Amino acid sequence: MNVNFRTFKLSVVSAWLSAIIVLFGLTTFDASAEENSKHSDSEQDEHYEKHLSKDEAHEQGAGAIGQKLANPLSDLWSLSFNNMVPAFYDGDVNKGDAKLGATTIFQPVLPIPLKGEGNSAWRMITRPVIPIVWSTPVPTGRDKFDHVTGIGDIQLPLLLSIPSSIAGKFILGGGPVFEFPTATDDDLGADQWSAGPAVVLGYKAKHLTSVLFFNYFWKVGESGQSDATPDTSKGSLLYSFTYALADGWQVGTNPTMSYNDRASSGNKWNVPIGGFVGRTIKVGKTPLNMKLGIEYSAISQDDFGQQATLRLQITPVIAGLIKNPIFGK
Repeated sequence: MNVNFRTFKLSVVSAWLSAIIVLFGLTTFDASAEENSKHSDSEQDEHYEKHLSKDEAHEQGAGAIGQKLANPLSDLWSLSFNNMVPAFYDGDVNKGDAKLGATTIFQPVLPIPLKGEGNSAWRMITRPVIPIVWSTPVPTGRDKFDHVTGIGDIQLPLLLSIPSSIAGKFILGGGPVFEFPTATDDDLGADQWSAGPAVVLGYKAKHLTSVLFFNYFWKVGESGQSDATPDTSKGSLLYSFTYALADGWQVGTNPTMSYNDRASSGNKWNVPIGGFVGRTIKVGKTPLNMKLGIEYSAISQDDFGQQATLRLQITPVIAGLIKNPIFGK
C-alpha cells in the first residue's frame, strides 16, 4: 500500500489520544456521580436489572452489560455509532499516497419481545444499518478521484432469536435481511432492492463471547439502476470475539469481511483483521460502551478498496420501548 506513513502515524496517535481523553473524562464523570449520588446509583442498578435475565441478575453492572452488547441477539436496546475515521483506500488505479475517507455506521438495535420471558423469551431483533458517508474517494480514471458525501443504502436484518432454554450457551438466530435503495449518490449505492438470508451463530462462555454474523443479498427489484451497474449478489461476514476483563474492560476483534460476486477477478474480497480495547461505564443512568481499534485488510480489492481504518465505536444503552411480549408470556 502506498501511504504516507508520517501522516498515518500522526492520525493513529491523534485518534488514540482523543479517545483516551474522552474515555478518561467519562470515567471521571462516572466516578464523581457515584460519589455524590448514592440514591441515583440504586435507581441505576434497578434499571440495569430489568435488562438482565434472572440467572445474571447477581452480575449486574457495567461488565455484564458489556458482555450482553457483544451478543447481537441480546435483549438490550442500544444505539451504536461505529466511526471509521480515518479510513485509508488504495489500489492499482492510485499511484500516489493512500486516499482518506470517513464513514459512520449508525445502527439502532431494537429487540422486540414476541413470547415468553427470561430464558424462554422469543425475540425479533431489528438491526437497521445506516451508513453516513462523510467522505469517500471514488475513482474517475487512473489516478483521478472524486470525494463523495451522503447516505448509503440502508440494510435491515430481522432476526428471530432462539431462547437460551433451547440454545443453552449457544447464540442462535436468523431471518431475512433487506437492502433498500436509499443512497443519496449513485456512487454510494446500487439503485436496487435486495434481499437474502441473515444467520447468527455464536457461543457464550464465562468471559469470551464468540459470534459469526452472516448476510447475503440478491437483487429483487431496481430503482433507477443503470446498465453499467451489475445485479446485486454480495455478502458479508462479521466475526467477533470479545473477552471480558475486570471493571467493565474488554479486548477482542470484530471486523466484517465482504464479498461481491459481480466484481471482476481480484476485486471480489475484502478481509480485514484487527483488534480493539473497550470499556463499559455508567454515565448518569445510561450505560455506555466505547471501543477503540484498528483494522488492516489482509485481502483487499486489486483495483481500489479499503486498506486500513481506525474504528471508534460508541454505544449507549437505552430503555426498551416495548416491555411486554406481543403474543403473551
